Amino acid sequence: MLETQILGNSVLNYLLAAAIFIGLVFSLGILNAILLKRLKAYAEKTVSKIDDFLVQLVDKALWPLLYVAAFYFSTRALELNPNAADLLHKALVVIVIVQATRLVVAVALYAAREVLSKRKDGQPSRVISTSILSILKIVVWSLGVVLILDNLGFNVSAIIAGLGIGGIAVALAAQNILGDLFNYFVIFFDRPFEEGDFIIVEDYMGTIEHIGIKSTRLRSLGGEQIVISNSHLTSGKIRNYKRMQQRRILFKIGVVYETSNETLKKIPGLLRQIIEANKEVYFDRAHFASYGDYSLNFEVVYFVLSADYNRYMDIQQEINYRIKEAFEREGIEFAYPTTVEYQKRVEV
Repeated sequence: MLETQILGNSVLNYLLAAAIFIGLVFSLGILNAILLKRLKAYAEKTVSKIDDFLVQLVDKALWPLLYVAAFYFSTRALELNPNAADLLHKALVVIVIVQATRLVVAVALYAAREVLSKRKDGQPSRVISTSILSILKIVVWSLGVVLILDNLGFNVSAIIAGLGIGGIAVALAAQNILGDLFNYFVIFFDRPFEEGDFIIVEDYMGTIEHIGIKSTRLRSLGGEQIVISNSHLTSGKIRNYKRMQQRRILFKIGVVYETSNETLKKIPGLLRQIIEANKEVYFDRAHFASYGDYSLNFEVVYFVLSADYNRYMDIQQEINYRIKEAFEREGIEFAYPTTVEYQKRVEV
């Protein structure tokens, strides 16, 4: 009975192949119970996340390959006809490439997430992270499909050449879209702005609401939404007020020409004293700057140690109040547009 031939192999050969497969699977089960469980227990005790990832990777991606290898070695005990051997070989190659691709995808995605989470400018937006990871996954799986087709006997070179010619045609037809896509990655890696920043680009200004693959959406001060292509953003000059660390303020005041020279010399020190009384500003200078048409002009420069525009306006308002009070106390008169007419009497 053991010598009975079935599809070119005796029953004894089939039993031997089954015994080899069962033995290898049993050995892998013991190895899993002893080694892998200990690795999992060790990984759970450590603070680092990379060991947890490696153990999970071995369990879900690498370990199935060992079972495939066990099945392959068990079939070596059988005499297969060329067609069956070729079919088995191709099936195993496809399984191995798929598992290897899953392994590479998992490693690449883990590395990409680690890089994205450790950016100096903070966490990237969820949409940007998802887009980057999706594109990375597509690229790796595309390479895996190419390897599968090559091992199945397809002419991969001809396919790639055909796709290359088609890709050139598509690129020429959609160069604007591809340009926006490329500039999306420029925005992501260079980070000239991020969601929540208030920017000004040429005549457009607003707060960044969404950074998309083709365009970026802003919410203007008037409330309407402004949609600008990524290519337009990267090619223009961007003023990002969210990243302003301090605000330089220059303002001018004028006093009447009748002000005495002694009083004029007091005004810069008076202005300095008023500004330095505020702990949120840094005084730079105050000078008698020029002679105006109807006033003696003083120029004042100071820095607000905050990027908040509303806070700057509060500080400037308080400074204006104090200047008014000080000028009234010192009897200094502000200048305003006046016209003086001189009449000469002519006797006939």
